[in-house]
Amino acid sequence: MTTAATDPGEACNNLALRRAARYLGATYDRALAPAGLRATQFSILQKLSAYGEMTIGSLADMISMDRTTMASNLKPLAREGLVTVEPSAADRRARIVALAPDGLSRMKTALPLWREMQARFEERFGQGEAARLRACLDGVLDTGFEPWAE
Repeated sequence: MTTAATDPGEACNNLALRRAARYLGATYDRALAPAGLRATQFSILQKLSAYGEMTIGSLADMISMDRTTMASNLKPLAREGLVTVEPSAADRRARIVALAPDGLSRMKTALPLWREMQARFEERFGQGEAARLRACLDGVLDTGFEPWAE
C-alpha cells in the first residue's frame, strides 16, 4: 500500500487543487445542465452580464484562463447565439465578446440553479469555510507565476 511518505502526489498542491476542481466543477455542471450550460459557460455569461463587452484577452484574464482556451470556450456559445465575437473597431487584431440577448436569458435561467448549488455547497462545507476557500484560492492567483506569458 502506498502512503504519503512514498507517494509524492499525496503532497502535490496541483493534484489536490485539480481533484477538488474536477469534483466541484462536475457538481456545478450537473446543477446547471437543466439550463443547457456548463459551469465555465455560466461564468463567461455571468462576467459579460456584469461587465459588458470586452476583448477575449480581458475576459480570459478575468476568469484566469489562457486566451486560446477562452476562444475555444466561446465557439459553442457563439454557435448557439449566446454571445457575439466580432473584430474590434479600434484594433482589428482584437476580438470583442458581447452577451447576446439569448445569452442573457440563458444566464438568468441558470442563475437560480447556480444559487441553489452555491447554497448546497456552503451548507455542506460551511459558509465560513467556503469564504476562506475562495480567499485562499484568490491568494494562489497572487503568487506571481505567469502561466500564460509568451
